[in-house]
Order: sequence, then structure tokens, then C-alpha cells
Amino acid sequence: MAKEKTHYVCSDCGGSSPKWQGKCPSCNAWNTLIESVPESASPVKNRFASLAKTAEIAVLGDIDAVDMARTPTGHEELDRVLGGGMVEGGVVLIGGDPGIGKSTLLLQALDSLQRSGQNTLYVTGEESGAQVALRARRLGLDGSRVKVLAEIGLEKILATLASAQPDIAVIDSIQTVYSDQLTSAPGSVAQVRECAAHLTRAAKASGVCIVLVGHVTKEGALAGPRVLEHMVDTVLYFEGDTHSSFRLVRAIKNRFGAVNEIGVFAMTEKGLKGVSNPSAIFLSQHAEPVPGSCVMVTLEGTRPMLVEIQALVDSGGPSPRRLSVGLDKDRLAMLLAVLHRHAGVACMDQDVFVNAVGGVRISEPAADLAVLLAITSSLRGKPLPKGFFAFGEVGLAGEVRPAPRGQERLKEAAKLGFSVAVVPKANLPRNLKAKDFEGLTIHAVERVEQAMEVVRNL
Repeated sequence: MAKEKTHYVCSDCGGSSPKWQGKCPSCNAWNTLIESVPESASPVKNRFASLAKTAEIAVLGDIDAVDMARTPTGHEELDRVLGGGMVEGGVVLIGGDPGIGKSTLLLQALDSLQRSGQNTLYVTGEESGAQVALRARRLGLDGSRVKVLAEIGLEKILATLASAQPDIAVIDSIQTVYSDQLTSAPGSVAQVRECAAHLTRAAKASGVCIVLVGHVTKEGALAGPRVLEHMVDTVLYFEGDTHSSFRLVRAIKNRFGAVNEIGVFAMTEKGLKGVSNPSAIFLSQHAEPVPGSCVMVTLEGTRPMLVEIQALVDSGGPSPRRLSVGLDKDRLAMLLAVLHRHAGVACMDQDVFVNAVGGVRISEPAADLAVLLAITSSLRGKPLPKGFFAFGEVGLAGEVRPAPRGQERLKEAAKLGFSVAVVPKANLPRNLKAKDFEGLTIHAVERVEQAMEVVRNL
């Protein structure tokens, strides 16, 4: 009997090769070729049907633009990331490390939606119905009326969506779903791409909102072909350390709202609970001010958050180290050079360690001024005054540049009881006597040396 012919498909780019090679000939990635059976040459009916009926050409200005109706999920933080709630016919892809809480959050959201009168369906390919019921009991969702289907066959899932006609359906996870039209294994590039395309088509045609759960690779990116992220409307990433009780949900792509919005959740015995004041997580509770600590206001999407920057400067010997956690280490080296050249503060023979408290990652340059003030405070052994914060970008010429949306940052700090600020001159509010800035003393600076002089005199 003739052996069935196989070929090798790259798990990164989807390129194929007739024989196994260490490096993919299409994208040059190493060890990504996986053996699979080639697809049948016979045509498959309606395999690539269009998403909508053929439409006439229309002028953009004449098309009626109406806001999408949104269905709140009952979780304020999740709604914030989604842009207000679930959208009819929208497809959401949510990825994250194993055990971080994807299934937990979605089960809680489905239960809230079902209690508000929505018809919900939870399709699980990784667990049995009994396991999902056990999780619901642990989360305190007794008597939940969410419909559960344990199935991995795409054709059966699509038939169930057509017959049950739910408003919101969760597919947990897309890597376990397979189609009979393809011979490759579930989770392969072809299967993930094809199943996601069919489910997206079903969502657009019927108006059901579909949430796909995606696995992640060891590098932290969503597993499967990159086209998976292009197909869907919204891509959410679940971030956080499994050793910490706090989780961040970040929007990477959103056709119905702002990107880079974040929602903060705390993992409790009863599941994930939204954190309405996330600044409290990232601020250490010191009884008295300590040297080397400076608070800054960072922006995550549209949300200002207060984060504590800590610095430790210690004698380093012949080869001093520069180490940063949560901040860019190359930027730290640049800031130390600016500090020496323009403010006359030398750290050449010192070890410098900088940390953003709470495991948060700060990618914006508005943290520069706070980092410099924390380093100077640690070097001199003198704490910054109580209720002090700073933000601003520092340039190589020693100038302090404005940070975007400075007034919102100042309002958030004033709301939380901070009283002294050092900010770029361009971020100085026009109306300093406004009610939002009551009790806040703002020192506007244009250069690094000016900022250092202001802090010395406080």
C-alpha cells in the first residue's frame, strides 16, 4: 500500500517544504517546520465565501455612520478595555499565559451577561462540562444558566451557533478546534487560520459576538499564524505574574475603541475582581519618606496611574553595574550621562539600580525626570518631601520636554492627595486656581539643573 505523502509546514509563516529542514526556507525561522498531510485537491463548496453580499460603490461622505450598540459585560474594567462592551458581530481574541485567568474572567462575564438577559454559549474544547461546572461553583456562580457545549468539531460548533442563536459565544480555545475539510491536526497553522476564518464569517453573518481564547508561545506572542490577529476585530492580552494577585488586560488592537487601554484585576477566591484605583497597587506604603523613591504619573491608554520609581545607588568598584526593572536599561545609561553633563551629578563609579514598583512596565519617556530625581535622592541619602511627584521627558541637551496630557496627570495626583509637583514648563496648567488643583504646589522647570535646584530647596 502506497505511503500517504506528507510535507512540512512552518508554524510561524505557513510556508511549506517537501522535506524537513532546520531552517524554514520562507521566513528563515529555526525549528518551526512541522510534518502535516497536504490538503485534498478536490474543490470544497463555499470554502471562501465572501463576508457580505456584493455591494454597490458608495461615496464615503454619504454612508450613514452610526455608533455600534454595546452590551456591557458587568465588569467595568473589561468594558473599559473593550471600549464600552461587547459589539454585535464583533470577534474578540484574548491571549495569555496558562493559568492566568482567561477562562475564569470569560465565565464570570458570560454569567453577568446571562443574568442581564443575554443568550450566552460557552464552547469548551479543553475541559468537560463537569469541569466548567466545578469552576463555576468555585467562583460562586451557583445556579448559572450559561449554556455549555464541550465540542472541538468546527462544523458542529457552527451548526450549534446557527440553531441556538446566542448573543455572545466563547470558544475556549481556537487551538483545539478542527475542521473536517482539512487533514492537518488541530492547532496547526492551516487549522487555526481556517477555523478562525469560518467563525469570523459566522459572526459577521449572524450578528453573534464571538470571543476566541488563544494560546501563547513561550516568547509571549499569540500562537498560530499572524493572520489570526488581522482577522479579528479586537485583540486583548492578559498580562501579569502568576505569583502576584494582580492581572492586567491590555488592548493591542480594537476596531471599536481605543488601543493600549488597560484593565486592572485582582485574583481572589471568588474569581477576578476589577480594581477601580490601580494607583494604590503601584505605590509603596512608607511611614516616612525614604531616600531613592520618587512617584511619577504614567499614562496607560486614557488612564493616568501613579507609579513609584525606586533607585539605589551604591559604591560599585572598577566596573559599576546599571540595572533597571520595568524601565529601558539603555535609556537609564543615557539619563546618567545627562545627569553628569548637565547637572554635575557623577555616578561613574557607582552601581545604579532602578525599579518600577508593582511589576509594571513603563515604556513612555515621561518617567525620565522621576528616574533622575530618585537617583539623586539615593546618591545624597536625602528623601524627597512627602506628597512629592514628578514627570517629564529629558533630552540629551538637558532640556525637560512636556509629557502628553499633563493636566490629566496633575488632576489624578491632586485627587489622590499629592501636594508638590515638579513638571515641564509646557505642562503648567493655564488656570492654576481651578478646583482640580487645590492643595497642589506646582514647580515648572525647563532644564535638568533647574529641577535639581528646585528639589534641593524644598
